[in-house]
Amino acid sequence: MNPAALRIHGADTVATALRNLVAGEVVLGVTLSDAIPRAHKFALVAHAPGDPVLKFGFPIGRATAAIAPGDHVHVHNVATALAGEAAYGGGVGAERAPAAASAIKWRGYPRADGRAGTRNEIWILPTVGCVGRTAQKIAVKAEALLPAGVDGVHAFAHPFGCSQLSDDLDGTRNILSALAQHPNAGGVLLVGLGCESNQLSALLETLPEDVRMRVRTVGAQSSPDEIGEGVGKVLELAQLAATAQREEMGLDRLVLGVKCGGSDGLSGLTANPLVGIMADRITDAGGSAILTEIPEIFGAEQLLMARAADADTFDAIGALVNRFKRYFIDHGEPVSENPSPGNIAGGITTLEEKSLGAVQKGGQAIVTDVIDYGDRVKRTGLTLLEAPGNDAVSSTALSAAGATVILFTTGRGTPLGFPAPTLKIASNSDLAARKPGWIDFDAGQVLTDGMDVAADALLARIAAIASGEEAAAERNGEREIAIWKRGVTL
Repeated sequence: MNPAALRIHGADTVATALRNLVAGEVVLGVTLSDAIPRAHKFALVAHAPGDPVLKFGFPIGRATAAIAPGDHVHVHNVATALAGEAAYGGGVGAERAPAAASAIKWRGYPRADGRAGTRNEIWILPTVGCVGRTAQKIAVKAEALLPAGVDGVHAFAHPFGCSQLSDDLDGTRNILSALAQHPNAGGVLLVGLGCESNQLSALLETLPEDVRMRVRTVGAQSSPDEIGEGVGKVLELAQLAATAQREEMGLDRLVLGVKCGGSDGLSGLTANPLVGIMADRITDAGGSAILTEIPEIFGAEQLLMARAADADTFDAIGALVNRFKRYFIDHGEPVSENPSPGNIAGGITTLEEKSLGAVQKGGQAIVTDVIDYGDRVKRTGLTLLEAPGNDAVSSTALSAAGATVILFTTGRGTPLGFPAPTLKIASNSDLAARKPGWIDFDAGQVLTDGMDVAADALLARIAAIASGEEAAAERNGEREIAIWKRGVTL
């Protein structure tokens, strides 16, 4: 018989409903005074105003009114305790006991720089929004002419690349440069206009010589037929890319991006900890995992800091969190302007609660590096990447950083897809049943089959998709990028 509710940690003062509960039910020893929607919380003990409310064994906020056992606990009686920047004590290096090697294999494309791709595609990257549609037209015409051995051609339009200044322009250029170096791209066509701030020549200068060998360019203003020229260069790249062959590889060759979006109150109980096990299995095997969404670790950053590989990484985590808080404060916004309306409807009450659930996507892996927006992953283990929580911006940043597969957990559902294959993992079985066209894996089975069974099934699914099976977003033609705009527009 499935339980009606779950108390996650022995110290918790609330429990989470696993189904819709009605007033008067006795659950976990308390009589419910309110109806409790699935994934929402109810009190296990009395709280006075100002008392901490505990979930995951940590405070998720403070009571703003008296709360009796059995009461619904949500935004009407709990508020965040987060404020501004924080001071952190010095950190020491963390260690993780080595795990048994996984026998799971997958088939990927080895690249000359030692990395491995899960796809062998041609990517078309416009330097500026003015030629975004041009890039898409080239992709459509070239797709029908591709030789066997190439997995597809995709144009990634965006609105930026001109009317930007300084660091803001650098951010756009860095993201495009990092995408051009991605191991899933067997060839890259850069399409420029000619008069934009993000000049083709400057973008090319950011690319190593070995990458430039599989890059071609089109300048639209100087070309008599930019579409025809672009198609010809895509096909030239495709002939080169078609020589690559998939080979059997271990999990150490995967780079896993982890992301949550449209979370609900079950995300931190099912999908996120399940993805955390995937991060552990990949990093234990010698691979890499990337965690981002920095505003959605506010209030839980010390869990990551406790797993920092060394004092420098510890300090870098704290500095990144404080820098992101300052970004909010300098724009006159509170650091706790989260969760979203969808999160709240799904049962998440405060940013602390959202963060404590979100950081579980990093599992127990050692944090080995902290990198800036637009940078690429350099180390095995868990890397913390600077990017906001916005689904499209952060998932693009994960792809640019080198993620070759993205695990995207969701309690509400979303159709979005990104440059790297993006597996949508439902936190609840209802979503998986309602939106089978969106969802690749049902993490709701954690509540019925247990975490270990679900973890083995998800790892097998990851290996299959890394080896070429299409994710739902790929089948649906959902492939987008979004760039983080931080500066003024001219």
